[in-house]
Amino acid sequence: MMTNRRILVTGGSRGIGRAAALMAGARGWDVAVNWRNDEDAALEVAEAVRAAGGKAVTIQGDVALEADVIRIFDEAERGLGGRLDAVVANAGIAAPTLSLADMTAERIERMMQVNVLGMFYTAREVARRMKRPMDEPSASLVMLGSAASRLGGAFQYVDYAVSKGAVDALTNGLSKELAPDNIRVNTIRPGLIETEIHAVIGDADRPRKLASGVPMLRPGSADEVAETILWLCSDAASYVTGAILDVTGGR
Repeated sequence: MMTNRRILVTGGSRGIGRAAALMAGARGWDVAVNWRNDEDAALEVAEAVRAAGGKAVTIQGDVALEADVIRIFDEAERGLGGRLDAVVANAGIAAPTLSLADMTAERIERMMQVNVLGMFYTAREVARRMKRPMDEPSASLVMLGSAASRLGGAFQYVDYAVSKGAVDALTNGLSKELAPDNIRVNTIRPGLIETEIHAVIGDADRPRKLASGVPMLRPGSADEVAETILWLCSDAASYVTGAILDVTGGR
């Protein structure tokens, strides 16, 4: 188990981000928890990390705003006491199911601002701040994509699917660009996972309804995704970069 390493989780107050932050704290990481709307939930995560013996800091910010992302990294480094070793770029949004013809420009623009530009701004700060000599343990950027990028989201959320397709492309390019800087870049594509996102899109029971279409016949949990995230952040994955890993139960 690694100890005294520093990790930033964007969107760390809920869902998969929350699970990853809690798991990181339980495994000896010092954790910076970024949140946008739910301060109380972020404080709960931070308290759990401290109870496990680690440092924790909570940082409000919207990843769609360049200045916020720069500040989030500044506060994470200051609050945890040094250079970050891993970043989980989890912050993202979804929206109620609609066909493309019914989507407003405002919805599409916000989806791209958060899920695409937010990911770019986060990855850029990783590139600027986390390079290290090749004889040191590698740094890790884990981005949260989605199985929607290959399934397409027809009649539901093609805007979301497109935004997550951009994450796949960013993984392919940035993993090569940052490898000489000893920074590994990988993406997790969750499938049908039991989190709050389904209520956001207007169908809280969606995991149960669609479970029969999953080869493993059940939805996944946020903890199951977090396990994969923490593996990619660890030295056990020291030769893994450019990977796009589906955590989908075979769907």
